[in-house]
Amino acid sequence: MTEHEYDYDYLVIGGGSGGLASAKRAAAYGAKVAVVERARLGGTCVNVGCVPKKVMWSAATIAETLDHEASHYGFDVGAKPKVDWPKLKKARDAYVLRLNGIYERGLKSAGVTFLVGDATFSDSHTLQITPSSGTSDKFTVTADKILIATGGRPIFPSGAGIEEYCISSDGFFDLEELPKVAVIVGAGYIAVELAGVLNSLGSEVHLVVRKAKALREFDDTISDALDHAMVKSGIVIHRNTNGVANVTLDANTKTKTIALQNGDFIYGADTVMMAAGRVPNVEDLCNTCEFAPNVETLHLESAGVKLMVPRRFISVDEFQQTSNPTIYALGDVCGTVELTPMAIAAGRRLADRIFSPEKYSQAKVSYENVPTVVFSHPPIGTVGMSESKAVAKYGIDNIKVYNSKFADSHYGIFDVMQEDKPKTHMKVICAGEEELVVGMHVIGRGADEMMQGFGVAIKMGATKADLDSCIAIHPTASEELVTMGAWGTSAQVSGAKVSPLNGASAPEPTIRLSKI
Repeated sequence: MTEHEYDYDYLVIGGGSGGLASAKRAAAYGAKVAVVERARLGGTCVNVGCVPKKVMWSAATIAETLDHEASHYGFDVGAKPKVDWPKLKKARDAYVLRLNGIYERGLKSAGVTFLVGDATFSDSHTLQITPSSGTSDKFTVTADKILIATGGRPIFPSGAGIEEYCISSDGFFDLEELPKVAVIVGAGYIAVELAGVLNSLGSEVHLVVRKAKALREFDDTISDALDHAMVKSGIVIHRNTNGVANVTLDANTKTKTIALQNGDFIYGADTVMMAAGRVPNVEDLCNTCEFAPNVETLHLESAGVKLMVPRRFISVDEFQQTSNPTIYALGDVCGTVELTPMAIAAGRRLADRIFSPEKYSQAKVSYENVPTVVFSHPPIGTVGMSESKAVAKYGIDNIKVYNSKFADSHYGIFDVMQEDKPKTHMKVICAGEEELVVGMHVIGRGADEMMQGFGVAIKMGATKADLDSCIAIHPTASEELVTMGAWGTSAQVSGAKVSPLNGASAPEPTIRLSKI
C-alpha cells in the first residue's frame, strides 16, 4: 500500500456487483478506496438484470401455477388470472430502489468513498470526474491502482426504424403495461427469459431468431427441449430469419410491422424488444487505432490500456491485469463468463492479491466449470461442457453420456395423457476411464435450485461413481442425477482429489490412447 502519495490506494470505476465487491474487500485490508459510478449502484444485475428479472419470472411462474396447475390439485381459481402490471412494476421497482440504498450504505460502512459521475483517464494514475448532476465542477482524483468494472449495455442492430420504434432488454423494465403483442429479437439468455415471462403473463409472444433455434451454444438436448416447450406454451418462433431488416409504425393503430431479413413480416406488435446481444461499455476512438475509450468518456488511450480486436473487450490476463501494470479490469467489460457471481469472485480475488500479497500472491479465479441458470419457462441449470464440446476435446471414444427424460412427480396427478405432461430432461457427460463428470445439464421444474450443489461436486472433480455414492433424496427430481444408468456399476474411482480453490485448473480425465 502507498503512503497516500495518491488520493486513493484503489479506485474502482463502475458500481456494479464486481466493482463493489472488489472495493469493499480492498477496504477491509485497510486500503483507501473510492468507487466512481454515474448511475444507480448495483449495475446491470440489480437495476435491469438478474434481480428485477427474477421478480418477473416469479410472477410468471405464479401465473402458470394458477392458470395450468391449480385446478389439477382441486383448487377452483375461477376466471383466468390477470396480472395487475402497474402494481407488480411498482413493487418490483421499490425493491430495486431499496437494494440501491443497501449498496450505498454498504460502501459507507466499509469506509469506501462514493463518487457520482463519469470518469476520464488523464494518465495511468489520474482521472477527471464529471459529476452526473451537472451542478458541480469537474475535479481530479489520483490512485495507485485502478479497476475498470464498467459492465456492458444492450445493442440495437442496424436497420431503419429499429432504434426509433424498438426497446432494448433494459427498456423492458420501463414498460408501464403488459404488451398485447410482443416481438422479441434474440436467441440468448435474455431473449428466452423475457419471452417466457411475457407469454406466461398473457402476451402474444413472437421470438425472432437468426438461425434454427435459441440457445445454440447450450447442449442440444437442452436447447431442443426448451424449443419444444416454448412452442407448446404458445410462443411463435420465427426461425432462420437472419435478423430484422426494418421496423415501421402504423400511424393509425400505433402498432409496428417488423420486416425480417428472410422476407417474412410480423404485423400488429405494440412492443418490439431487441435482445440480440450486449457489448462492453467501450467505444472506438477511430477505426484503425489500437486503443479505444470506455463508457463514452473513459479515454483508455491516455492510460495505455489495450482492447481486443475486433470485439472491443478490454484485454486482460488470468489475474485481471490489463496492458498497463497498474490498471485492472473484470466483469462484462472483459467478455469472459459474463455472470454477476463470476465478477464478484474475480473482484474479491483481485483485491486479495493486490492488498494481501503475502497470503494471496497467486490468487485468481477459475473460469472453468461455472454453474449457471437460465430463468426460462421451464428453467435450465447447467455446468461444464456440452456433449459436442466434450467430444471435440476428448474424442468420442472417451465420452460416456447418461440421459433421462421424465415427468416430474408434481405432474403425477394431472388428469392428462402422460405424453402431454411437462418433461424434465437431464444429461450427465463423463470422460475418461474414471468417468470424470465434465458436463451436467438439466431443464425442467426446479432445475434452477438443484445445480448449485452439483456445481461444487463437479468443481471438485466428481466422477459418475461419486454421484452414485450419494444416496438419493426421494421423491425429488434431482435424485435422478445420482441414479442414472446401471447404478453403481461405473468405474469405482473417486474424483475428490483436486482442490477447486484460488483458480485451480479443472481436473482432467485419464485418456485411453487410440490403437493404431
